[in-house]
Amino acid sequence: MRNYLVSVLPAVVSVLIIAQYLLVPNFRQFTALDQNAPSNTFVWFMGFFVVLFSAWYVAGFFSKRAAKALRKRAPIFTAVLLLLLAYDWATLSAGMLPQPFVPWPDAILNAIIRDREILARSVFHSLRLLFTGYGIGAALGIICGVAAGSSEKIRYWISPVVKVLGSIPAVTWLPVILVLSASLFQGAVFLIALAVWYPVTSTTMNGVLNVPKGTFEAAATFGVSKIGMIFKVAIPASSPFIFQGLTQGMSIACTALLIAELMGVEAGLGWYINWQRGWADFAAMYGAVVIICITFFAVNAVLNVIKSRVLRWKEGG
Repeated sequence: MRNYLVSVLPAVVSVLIIAQYLLVPNFRQFTALDQNAPSNTFVWFMGFFVVLFSAWYVAGFFSKRAAKALRKRAPIFTAVLLLLLAYDWATLSAGMLPQPFVPWPDAILNAIIRDREILARSVFHSLRLLFTGYGIGAALGIICGVAAGSSEKIRYWISPVVKVLGSIPAVTWLPVILVLSASLFQGAVFLIALAVWYPVTSTTMNGVLNVPKGTFEAAATFGVSKIGMIFKVAIPASSPFIFQGLTQGMSIACTALLIAELMGVEAGLGWYINWQRGWADFAAMYGAVVIICITFFAVNAVLNVIKSRVLRWKEGG
């Protein structure tokens, strides 16, 4: 019985959010010309979750897998929805948070819908910049890490550089990069690549160094060449370390991306936030933050899926 009660909580709280939005009076009256006047957008938005969680709950009676998945995630879903309920009440109903600097969810949703085309273009520009810098930094990091882990002479030169750059945040170099780079885009790409290079190089080097020597000796007995040792032994054996660095690098790259865009890149979500801040459109600013969170969550989710597929052997798959 307890499992059923916990599983139904997300749907119940979603209904409570709609009831609160429709029934609790707003902190002030809104005119029809007010851009942030409450609308039915938030009701439709929460209605989608009512249907989603209700359907998921009903599916649990026919599928043990669906029931188990909902029971596992229901507490965190409920907590997030309760925070959304408190936020909507504190902004639109009670007016406790400073206005207009902290808009309510309905205003944020309407701003996203209104600027959906420019937000889509901003997401494209941000992802292009992110993956360009991330790809370059990750590729160079793997090459340097494998080389340093495989050769003591190369490690002699790379290891001090890694230690020095690792102690300095990549964004520290932003003013120098922006001055010396041919364009803002190239400077941002270099900044992101530099931010990714350090963790990937460090973890890859440690991964290669942690490969047992017996593994290389066993491969040598089968006639594996020196180059084959790298591609058939060193890289596969150190792949968990490599993906650890790639995961860390993605988090750092996302941070470096936003900082680079906020400092002057002429397109992307960071640019959009600066632009809307200049117009004091705080609902649009918050909308961009929401899009940023969703985008980065999706990017990291894809990376984790790739990681789980590649490292199936480690889990016995």
